[in-house]
Parts: sequence; structure tokens; C-alpha cells
Amino acid sequence: MKKQNKNDNAANRKSYVGKVYNIGERQEKKKILESLNPEWSRLHEEGYIHIHDLDAYGLTYNCLTFDILNAFPYKNFEALDDVSVIVSVFDFIKELFAKMGNEQSGGMAFANFDDDFATIFTKLGVNYKGHEDIFKASIRSMILWCNNIHTRMGQTSYYVTFNIGLGTSKFARFISETLLDAFYNAGELVYKPNIVFKVHKGVSRFKGDPNYDLLQKSLLCTAKKMIPTYLLCDCEADKNTDPEKLSIMGCRTRVVDDIYGETGAIGRGNIDNISINLPRLALEANAEGNTTSKKIDLFKQKWLGVASTTKDILLDRFYKTCEADISMFPTNQEYKLWIEDINEVGLSETFKHGTLSIGFIGLSETVEILTGSKYWSSKENIAIALELISFMRAYLDSLRDEYKLNFSLLATSGELISGRFVELDKKLYSHPSLSKDYYTNSFHVDVDSKMPAYKKLQIEGPFHTLANGGCISYVELSEAPFGNAEGLDELVEIAIESGVHYLGFNFPKDVCSECGASGTFDKCPVCGSHHITRIRRVSGYLEVQDFFTKGKMNESKNRKAN
Repeated sequence: MKKQNKNDNAANRKSYVGKVYNIGERQEKKKILESLNPEWSRLHEEGYIHIHDLDAYGLTYNCLTFDILNAFPYKNFEALDDVSVIVSVFDFIKELFAKMGNEQSGGMAFANFDDDFATIFTKLGVNYKGHEDIFKASIRSMILWCNNIHTRMGQTSYYVTFNIGLGTSKFARFISETLLDAFYNAGELVYKPNIVFKVHKGVSRFKGDPNYDLLQKSLLCTAKKMIPTYLLCDCEADKNTDPEKLSIMGCRTRVVDDIYGETGAIGRGNIDNISINLPRLALEANAEGNTTSKKIDLFKQKWLGVASTTKDILLDRFYKTCEADISMFPTNQEYKLWIEDINEVGLSETFKHGTLSIGFIGLSETVEILTGSKYWSSKENIAIALELISFMRAYLDSLRDEYKLNFSLLATSGELISGRFVELDKKLYSHPSLSKDYYTNSFHVDVDSKMPAYKKLQIEGPFHTLANGGCISYVELSEAPFGNAEGLDELVEIAIESGVHYLGFNFPKDVCSECGASGTFDKCPVCGSHHITRIRRVSGYLEVQDFFTKGKMNESKNRKAN
């Protein structure tokens, strides 16, 4: 596969429309930066912060878990026979993704795809019994559409997540089982959409639970294809929330607490997010302080100064988005996918249910710069790392109370900024932590630590409670654990007990472009071809490695098994 250079997003593919869009996008970003407060623009351009989806500033929000049952268009399907209803509903889902993918800037999700669509089809008078084949064909077609289509902005695939696992009716279980089977059998080069299996005691977590068999099927699928990932509803952060109301959007976004309504993600999303370059502030503190304690205090002061300005940018963007032309949201107007009907209450009253997030990247490098060693290398450094993130979370909570908006702390995925930040920092500083040419995602233990999986989960778990805007932990395996559902199940249990909210399993997956053989190789062991497609997890989602950003390419090549 021909490499695509200077890619800002691994999901992009070249096209005429995409090229024209990129030209316009660059101009729009430049125009927006020039229109902002000069200090805000400086922080972004110099790499202290990164304003995500800058081209969408003041025009739209980020991501959303659809409230699909709120205004589902049942009348559109009433005159159709059963087969036509099934086909048309799944066509509607694809059409909805396409429309919403151009109405917002980020991910889309169904919180309970299994239960919700069992309900929808039942209300339409359609049973899966007798129609199993057409359901299976339609779900397979939907999966292939999500995997193959790159029409968003003429170049990008759609960030789609199906949360499943809690539906215990025969219909809901059939939908979950069919989705898992279809993804498992769809082919080695099918790695989208993101499927998230919800693990919850009494439903799917333990032997004897009604959906424990579906969890095992899910784990077998993961052991082959790295999908599904796992939303651990019994973890410390989520155990008091109705699991049906929990949802993952995009690569990790978590939207739960709402000061204006009930706890839960359905009909809610993230409005905007900005990430802070933690290592930059640590490098400055390291140059100015003469003791570890002094460096940590300086770092906190510097972070607080940048975060205060970041807060101003988030508020400016939020208020401008609330003042946007409501006609820019026709799909939301028609299907009422937010928790409020924007036609009745307007954008401000709707978007106040969303979150405003300050993110962070490079905690490991930050603690290394401040103390001389990785945060995970000692109990003392782990305590320092937790102290820093607790400090950040406390500030976000204070903003929530002061401004009466849902501020949250996001453990940023950092696809573009993992490389962008370090490139800018290397122009100013020299430090061993910069030599890898990428920063470690959020609070993650370094990808080359070779730390045992159980220990990695135990160390990262407490950070999940603090990063209430979203986060994920990964276990890196040396190869695909084909058939080893039991081993993965043990790690799921360890993750839950450790406090992990969202869990993924990574392993190198190489696919021969000639014969389709899968494994880990440079030369196909079956046909001898050197045309190899390498599928890796980039920042919460799977993609072809050739399309990774520079920073993520460096990280991917440096990963070692846990």
C-alpha cells in the first residue's frame, strides 16, 4: 500500500474533494486563529495547547451519543413489508451516520444498539425469527460501509461506536450475537466500526449471568481483531451509574455527570476540548527549579496559568456555538438526537448538557522531567503523578461550580499532538524524554515499558476515576491471542478491580494484501508476498499503520508487549 505522507488523521484517504477541503480547512484555521485573542492563538501556535477541530470553532459541537428512541421515524417504514423494513432501517442508520458526520466534528454512538434496535423493530412489527438471514446480511453490509467508506469531507471515515452487551431479550441478544459474528467473519482488513461491549455484574460479567456467553463471544472476537473494546460498568468511576446510560463515543469520550439533568450519556456529547502540553510546562519548571519539590510547585503554577486561559477559550467557543445558525443542525432538528429538542429550547439550553473538556498528554514524560525517572518506576513517583492529575481535576471541578457548565478532565488520545508537541519542544529544549519523537498518551505507562499487564492496569486504574472526561487503558500483547477468551477475561476482571473504566487489547496485526493471510510478518508465510498491510490501534481506533501521523508511527514501532 502506498504511503500517505503528512497525514494529520490516520482515517484520511486521498481524493480530489479531500484535497480541496484541506486547502479550505487550512485557510479557515488560519482565519480563526487570527480572529482569536492573540494570547490564545500564541499558546496554540507555540504548542502549549492544542485547540482540537479548530476549523469547527463556533460552528458545531464535537461528539454525541444519539437518543435514537426519542424521535425515531417509525412512519417512514410503516407501509413496507418485513424484509423491506429490515433493509431500510439499516440503510437509515448509515444515512444517519453520513448526515451527522457532516453536522458535528467528532464521534457518534449508540449507547445500547442491541436493546434499542430490538425495541425499534418490535414496534415496527418485525421479528428476527424467520428473517435471520436478512438481518445478518444487513448488519454485515453496515459493518462494511463503516469500514470502507471515506466520504466525510471527501476523505475521512466516520467515527462510529456501537455499545452492546446489556440487552437480555432474545431479540437484543440476537442483534449482539449477529454484530459480533459479522465483524469476526468480515475479513482481516475489516477493522471498523468500533464495537464496545459493556461488562456488568448480573448481566454479562460472571458465569451464570444471562449474557456471559456473549462476553465470551466478544472476547474471542477481540482475540482475533482487537475489537470489541470493553466498557467496565462496575469500575469505581461508573458503579453508581445506570449501565444502560453509559456510552463510549469515538476513541474514549466519557460524558456522564450533568448538572442540568440525570446522570448518563444518552442524548449528550462533548461540545469542545483543548489539550495542554504537560511536558512543555515540565521542561520550563525543570529549567527554573533546583529541587523536585520546587519543580512540582512551579509546574502546577504554570499549568494553572495555561488552564485558566484554556478555560476562557472553551467558554468563548461554547457561547459562539450556542449562537450558531440552528439551520446548521438539520438532522438534529429532524430526529431530536440530543437530550433536548433544539427546535423548542434552542441551542444554548441543549448544549448546556454537553461537556467542555481540558485534556492532557505526556504525564509519563512530565514526571520523568520533574523527578528524573518515569512515574510508574516507584511508589513515590506514582503518588506524584496522581497528585498532579488530582490537582487538575480539582480545578476542573471548580470551573464546573463557578460557571455552571459541565467542565471535565480528558485523558487526550493525542493522535496528531503526540508528534506535534514534541517537535516544537525539541526546538527549545534538550532532554532524554524527547528522543523518542512522540509523547505518551494521557496517563499511560510507556508503550515500551514491558510491564506485566496486571501491573499496568493496577497503576493506571486510579487515573480513570480522575479523568471524568474520558480515558482508556490498553494491554499490549505480542501476538493475537486466538481463542484465548479465558486469558482476556482474567484481564478484564483485573481491570475492573483496578478501577479501569474503559479497556482495549492491542497486538500487531499484519495482513497479506495478496492472499489475506494474517499474523505478524514482513513476508507472507503463505504466498511469499511482501505486500503487507499493518493494522494497529492509533488512538482508540484501528487503522492502517501506513497512514499514521509521524508521532504515532514512531510510537507504534516502539511498542513492546506487556
